[in-house]
Amino acid sequence: MSESEPQGNGAQPAAATPPKVNMRILAQFMRDLSFENVAAQKKLQGSNVQPDIQVQVSLDANKREADNQYEVGTKFKITSKNKSDAQTLFIVELDYVGLFQIEGVPQEQLHPFLLIECPRMIFPFARRIISDVTRDGGFPPLNLDTVDFLALYKQELQRQAALQTNPTEAPVAN
Repeated sequence: MSESEPQGNGAQPAAATPPKVNMRILAQFMRDLSFENVAAQKKLQGSNVQPDIQVQVSLDANKREADNQYEVGTKFKITSKNKSDAQTLFIVELDYVGLFQIEGVPQEQLHPFLLIECPRMIFPFARRIISDVTRDGGFPPLNLDTVDFLALYKQELQRQAALQTNPTEAPVAN
């Protein structure tokens, strides 16, 4: 076969190539931040403090009025309790938001993209805020482990599927 003959496994037509995904972070901000040093308020002292830290993460995404712009919120609620007596040491609540310009993501893939990739991009900034606020609040800096947003997304899909198969357990909307 000469070089000029077509080979059947050549380049795909331009229409079959997926569109290029373009994501830009337009802005990031704290919508809400709360730090409560319960240990100081209750005058808890002693070297027998062994913290047990519970982290809750919730996600939300909304379309903005401008074309291809989305607001993605990550909410963290962190509670630290003493393992020995279950006394609360501190509570941190952070609502951290990213504004994104997203182009080239197919509509059927947009929802997971918004709730997996976007939070993954802004997580390091939220982690830094949480570390700083716990340190400034009188505790060692809390460096959160990386959050697996894909696993969170899958858990939420399973939870919603379970609610659809057993609607009697669904919460009542107000």
